[in-house]
Amino acid sequence: MAKPAADTALFEMTSADARLLAQALHWQAYLRAERRLSPKTQEAYARDLRQFLTFLADHWGEAVSLARFAVLETTDVRAYMAARRADQIAGRSLMRALAGLRSFARFLEREGKGKVGALSAIRAPKIGKSLPKPIAVGAAKELTESDLRAGENRDPWIWARDAAVMALLYGSGLRISEALGLKKRDVPQPGQGDVLTVIGKGNKTRMVPVLQNVLVLIQEYVAMCPHPLAPNEPIFVGARGGPLSPRIIQLTMARLRGALGLPDSATPHALRHSFATHLLSRGGDLRAIQELLGHASLSTTQIYTGIDTERLLEVYKTAHPRA
Repeated sequence: MAKPAADTALFEMTSADARLLAQALHWQAYLRAERRLSPKTQEAYARDLRQFLTFLADHWGEAVSLARFAVLETTDVRAYMAARRADQIAGRSLMRALAGLRSFARFLEREGKGKVGALSAIRAPKIGKSLPKPIAVGAAKELTESDLRAGENRDPWIWARDAAVMALLYGSGLRISEALGLKKRDVPQPGQGDVLTVIGKGNKTRMVPVLQNVLVLIQEYVAMCPHPLAPNEPIFVGARGGPLSPRIIQLTMARLRGALGLPDSATPHALRHSFATHLLSRGGDLRAIQELLGHASLSTTQIYTGIDTERLLEVYKTAHPRA
């Protein structure tokens, strides 16, 4: 049985001694079994720990032992953060890296292997708050129309597939991973249902409504697809019949941006932002939008109220007689 990607990344680590490596692997098993973090988060945490230990080994001039790691100093952590910033690593990535390292430190303390106080003493980097940039209603609709792609030099079933995926992102507010993770059995036929069962972050399941015209687009793609689509397999497939990569949809969006004259901020994820923003601007309830998006916290959804406020202020400035 193949090892998880995160474990494989740690096995490749030569900057830690055997005892520290064993603890790192136990930590990954703990994240999987008890914390139930997503595979991508586990892999990111493992990569961050490997990078940190590689830095420490070079910084100290020796492989990092469990005993040495337990007496880590704040100056060591600050040196690491400075080195990562010098490599042009963004603040958000640094914040995630620090979160992963703190998780490992808490695990070591829980296992009685020492308390790494230096990691908790370091302040997390500040992240500049930037509002999501939704796509205008007209442009969002155009992005979901298969006619826009009819002139592309690709098989018709492929541009029909891409139109269906875009329509799902905008029509149901799905993350791209959620849309591409849908099984054929999860998608009702047009006129035979209006709800999708989606598996989101943390393997949490939620129900989201789906528009009938979106189901029609999906059915048109299914009818044209030359590859067999089993009920328990992903409904969206690549050119050779395998799983469809998110990168393909990102490249498709890049082509359409040029055709429609949209800014670089018009990404597949921007369609999800547009879904939330357009619902809110038409009187949608914030709690309901939170459920539709699958946000664990209402504070995450509240960012869209800032977008709507900006729009209202712009209307005020341009329309008020005294503005």
